[in-house]
This record gives sequence, C-alpha cells and structure tokens, in this order.
Amino acid sequence: MKTKSKSRFYLITKRFLDVVLSCVALVLLSPIFLVVFLVYQFDSENKGPVIFKQKRVGQDNQDFYILKFRSMVVNADQKLHNNAELYQKYIDNNYKLPPDEDPRVTRFGRWLRRTSVDELPQFINILRGEMSIVGPRPVVREELAEYGDKVDVFLSVRPGAMGLWQASGRSNIGYPERCDLELSYVKNAGLLFDTRIFFKNILHIVTSDGAY
Repeated sequence: MKTKSKSRFYLITKRFLDVVLSCVALVLLSPIFLVVFLVYQFDSENKGPVIFKQKRVGQDNQDFYILKFRSMVVNADQKLHNNAELYQKYIDNNYKLPPDEDPRVTRFGRWLRRTSVDELPQFINILRGEMSIVGPRPVVREELAEYGDKVDVFLSVRPGAMGLWQASGRSNIGYPERCDLELSYVKNAGLLFDTRIFFKNILHIVTSDGAY
C-alpha cells in the first residue's frame, strides 16, 4: 500500500496546532479535571488513582503509556487477563467490552466513557509528542495482528486522539473495517482531511455515537 509523502509544511503545521490546541484545551478544561479529581477522592466506588495508564504502540513501533481518567476498578487489566472467559469475549468484541457487560467499569466510569471525558488527559500525550490530535487510534500490541503486512504503514504516522475510525462510528465499527479506515487515513492525511475528521469527531462526541 503506497502512501502520500507528507510535506514538511504539513508535519510542522500539524505539530504546531497540536501544541497550541492542547495547551488551550488543558486550560479551558481544567475545571473538569478538578471535578473528576474530587469525585475520585470522595466516591468510595472510585477510590484509587485518578489517571489510568495503559501501554499502547505509537509511531515507528515505539511503546508509550496512553493517559485516561480511570473508568474502571483498580487493576482492571490484570483482572481482565486473569479471567479467561472475559478476555476471550474482549478479543471477540474487537478488543473492547460493552460497559453493561464489563464488570470492571464503575458507574461514574460509564458516564466518563459515554461523554468521552475519560479521553481528556490525552492532551498531555499530545503535548509530549506521543500522540497527535488527529491520527489513527493507538492500539495495544495484540491488535497489531489485525493489520497483517500493513502494520508498518499503520505505525508510520503519529497516533491520534481523534481519527477517521472514530469519525466513522467508533466502537460501532470493528475489524477488519477498522483497519481499512485507519490505513485510509495514513494514505490521505493532510490539513484539510485532518480538519474534516476533527469536526466529525466533535459531532460524534456530542451525540455519544459509538462511545463505550
């Protein structure tokens, strides 16, 4: 699969926008960070770390820790892998579990996911240069098998908080269709395309389409 060569102007502009928009977002959304922090201090069901870190695969096959507001019980990943039946259901459902079938998700966590508020700490990942605002969604290493011989193409760009997959329906779209969408983004990435994807993502966030 051939991809368009990304111009230096596009890459510099994209990084500049990532930094500026992330800084603005973190300032404007700081009250939400405070509210979530307070909930985790006083709600017994949510006692524990506010931020959840999970290892994902980034550009050029480099691992990094994606940041989210914790929507699950503590040690959720360990509990998933220790439960063979639940883990198989997770694999069969495109590496996700619907909240109403996932015993690890808290009540507050369901709201965080439905509103996409759980994703807000990823602006920190963007500032660090581990992610971009727009790009293919970073996956756990097990998911790379879904990309077959196109995995290097998928990992050739910086992953994003918003992407063509989310703009097209998010969790309503599983593999292998998800692969086709993510690879299509890599092939066609550009400032105009990124802008369209950004606003389509905003629409899906407002309507909570495919959010779980």
